[in-house]
Amino acid sequence: MTDDELTLDETADPASGDAPNTTAEAAKDAAGFGRWLLETAVMVALAFLLAQGIKTFVVQPFVIPTGSMEPTIMIDDRVLAEKISYRFTDPKVGDVVVFEDPAGVFPQLIKRVIAVEGQEVDIKDGRVLIDGEALAEPYIQSKKTEPSSMALPIRIPEGHVWLMGDNRPNSQDSRVFGPQPVTSVKGRAFGIYWPVKHIGGL
Repeated sequence: MTDDELTLDETADPASGDAPNTTAEAAKDAAGFGRWLLETAVMVALAFLLAQGIKTFVVQPFVIPTGSMEPTIMIDDRVLAEKISYRFTDPKVGDVVVFEDPAGVFPQLIKRVIAVEGQEVDIKDGRVLIDGEALAEPYIQSKKTEPSSMALPIRIPEGHVWLMGDNRPNSQDSRVFGPQPVTSVKGRAFGIYWPVKHIGGL
């Protein structure tokens, strides 16, 4: 027997551990890849469902479409709104809320709660009066508040809120579309997360 023949026999010996993959091993590898692919697809689907659940029931990001809340919130700022609080309690005066646009122009709007059910709203001499008392509003930065098309004074009906933008001269709000149902409120905005220079709480 030649050296070449001996080398060939040793290479073909399965006991040597250097034998090429068999058909069974290839099938095993294919099955392993299939399991990995299935597990990955399941994990991606679960992550998507979890993200959708968080967005629907816990926290949702919103893009601000108008300048009605400037300078508190600027156009195209990204804000986070939590959806848990209002499952247990109603919006409060001072809350910044995201709600359905009553005109249907935008998917949602963002304004500040100025009055809640049972309170009377009036505007006189450039100031907002709640139940006859001037409302302290440092967030408007001394901008005057003027009435619009809604007849004032008005008492807020049950299950409704009066909403106004901080940028009073440039805000289409309850002075135009009136009190809004609490059911139209999507969540309480609590922070700006983008752009970086605007990051902060509300």
